[in-house]
Amino acid sequence: MHLLVTGGLGFIGCNFVKHVLSKDPEASIVNIDKIGLGANPENLRELEKKENYLFIKGDITNPKAMGKIISEVDAVVNFAAETHVDRSISDPSPFIKSNILGTFTLLEAVRKSKKDIKYLQVSTDEIYGDRLHGSSSELDRLSPSNPYSATKASADMLCLAYHRTYRLDVNITRCTNNFGPYQFPEKLIPKTIIRAFRNLPVPVYGAGANIRDWIYVLDHCEAISLVLGKGKPGEIYNISSGNEFPNITVVKEILKLLDKPEDMMELVEDRPGHDVRYSLDSSKIRSELGWKPSHTFISALRETVKWYIKNEAWWKPLATEKVLHPAPWKTG
Repeated sequence: MHLLVTGGLGFIGCNFVKHVLSKDPEASIVNIDKIGLGANPENLRELEKKENYLFIKGDITNPKAMGKIISEVDAVVNFAAETHVDRSISDPSPFIKSNILGTFTLLEAVRKSKKDIKYLQVSTDEIYGDRLHGSSSELDRLSPSNPYSATKASADMLCLAYHRTYRLDVNITRCTNNFGPYQFPEKLIPKTIIRAFRNLPVPVYGAGANIRDWIYVLDHCEAISLVLGKGKPGEIYNISSGNEFPNITVVKEILKLLDKPEDMMELVEDRPGHDVRYSLDSSKIRSELGWKPSHTFISALRETVKWYIKNEAWWKPLATEKVLHPAPWKTG
């Protein structure tokens, strides 16, 4: 398969590229990334000389560039997105451009190509909004709570419309919170690891009671690969691991792994519109495609902590005062 991966220098994208090339030596990948915030060329530096990997610096909102690239591939996996809720509260405009206009540009390029191209949109559980009880299924209505999740919901609607109107072979995956190697330091788990490693106070929003379901990034990559190969056109697949914990529990586990005291935690002002709990029903992908996670939360968290401690040279240039700020939505 000749595959276009957008946003492949980001956290999940770079792990997916490595996953595909390690599992399928016959695969070839074109990776386009504008190298914005969260993207890092070092993530895939080791692949630069491989014949079956090509990196192109570019923006998915460029119709001419995307039309040319997409005409030469068999499938598109769209990771390219602005993803951090806190930054979307501070300035929504980049999220509108990347997440909505970018998706539209890609879909138009697929529609106008003369090939049958598979298109997979990587979405998020956040588009369902709060789920105080039970779990969200693929059929539930969307109820985004912030500019980030609203733009991702908009992109999903475009994908479904292009499937119905133009019969494009489209799939959407909606996943819970990822963690693992190469995650940008602004996110909860790497931020906690780095601040604790530096002996800085570890901020916890509100009372730390907000609940997320955590999945190791490699389990997510395997799920995407299955949907890419076996997903039915027009279908949505939720991806979750069942590792639901309050944020304060996750922070405590990291401090324990680092042998740091819990009094390093500092309860700070909660961010605006903070969803209380996300939860996904992933029985569809488990029953139809045979997927299930292969990593436990604690073992994967232990490996993640080890990776950040071992790779200080990777994150040190990224972990600026602004990125590690206790209230990023206030930094502008």
